[in-house]
Amino acid sequence: MKLIARKSRLRGEVSIPGSKSHTIRAVAIASLADGNSSIRRPLASSDTQSAVNCYRSLGAKIDTADAECWKVAGTAGRVTAPAGVIDVGNSGTTLRVAMGSAALAEAGQKTTFTGDEQTQTRTIGPLMEALNSLGAKCKSIKNNGKAPVEITGQITGGRASIAAVTSQYLSSLLLCAPLAAGNSEIDVTLLNEPGYVQMTLDWLDKQGIEYENENMQRFKIKGGQRYKSFDAAIAADFSSATFFLCGGALCGEDVSLLGLDFSDSQPDKAVVDYLKMMGADISIEPGAVRIRASALKGAEIDMNATPDALPAMAVTAAFAQGQTRLVNVAQARTKETDRISAMACELKKLGVSVEEFADGLIIEGGAPKPAELHGWADHRIVMALSLAGLKLDGQCVIDTAEAMSVTFPDYAGLMKSVGANIEVK
Repeated sequence: MKLIARKSRLRGEVSIPGSKSHTIRAVAIASLADGNSSIRRPLASSDTQSAVNCYRSLGAKIDTADAECWKVAGTAGRVTAPAGVIDVGNSGTTLRVAMGSAALAEAGQKTTFTGDEQTQTRTIGPLMEALNSLGAKCKSIKNNGKAPVEITGQITGGRASIAAVTSQYLSSLLLCAPLAAGNSEIDVTLLNEPGYVQMTLDWLDKQGIEYENENMQRFKIKGGQRYKSFDAAIAADFSSATFFLCGGALCGEDVSLLGLDFSDSQPDKAVVDYLKMMGADISIEPGAVRIRASALKGAEIDMNATPDALPAMAVTAAFAQGQTRLVNVAQARTKETDRISAMACELKKLGVSVEEFADGLIIEGGAPKPAELHGWADHRIVMALSLAGLKLDGQCVIDTAEAMSVTFPDYAGLMKSVGANIEVK
């Protein structure tokens, strides 16, 4: 599948869909809770469907017939290992969060997880070691610290240490530890993307879970707790909004993004600040973020908290005057693909001068040219590269566009609704 983007002027209002990260956390907690929960305005995508299928396999009853309100009958923390293998597809978040959940199964029950080719390249070794420290038994079937992986319960509590190169490791531990029989203590020796951990903590707070947080460096979690059923709406996704923010900064006449809540802890709301640093014309108004195209200038941006925004910010920087440095985001190399290397490769096809280094990119803004581009089967790279086509005379054609279904299946449709000349073939 190919995504074709041509020069456009964006104008109008667009409602941003629900957060993938919140939706997966909601599915996990509702599945572990006592009673029946309602998840309103969830994101329906292949990643969130992977989470639904996974937690069904672990014993939860999940009804997604109503796209606006998913119904979940929880397991009261008593998950059961399925007879077959759980395939999480492309959802690394589901894999890592569900590994902790599977470790709650009674002793001797074994759950096996696998995923697609990309997922099987992503490291889970540190999470396996931490779960083992809490009483589980985790085994990488290929003995390479990656999926496929076997999880045998039951975690009982104790003390674990985690180097959270991805915040998903720590979120997994924080979500399962309250349901262990004993207390747990987690020492955090490294933490990237702390905002995503804060999202997890916000869910724990709403659940009334008892824990101590020592500056995100050590957590003490009381064991023997329970999750309770809930009725909650999913916040709009700042990660998805990134493409409309960057698109508006590049070619927006007057674009308003609806539904974004800046009191939510999603880290990608920082993209608004990044674009302001580059001179973008953005205003936060009641119920909307309004953005118009303006002359952009290069800036140095620490992206450690927001690796998902790297592809879109890299394309935006290609049109800014001067040099942009996107730094401190080494973990972007371990996402669905090596996003640092992939973006350097594709920007060069656009005629952009770019230097790749260990934890980021240096981009010299200038006059990009249309090109045939490779999307690397990475949803965020595909969508980011389309932004270049919206700005340029001619067209950009991006392959592997089917990857958009992972988080944003209606990306092209929503872009069209605000005037984008974009199509999927």
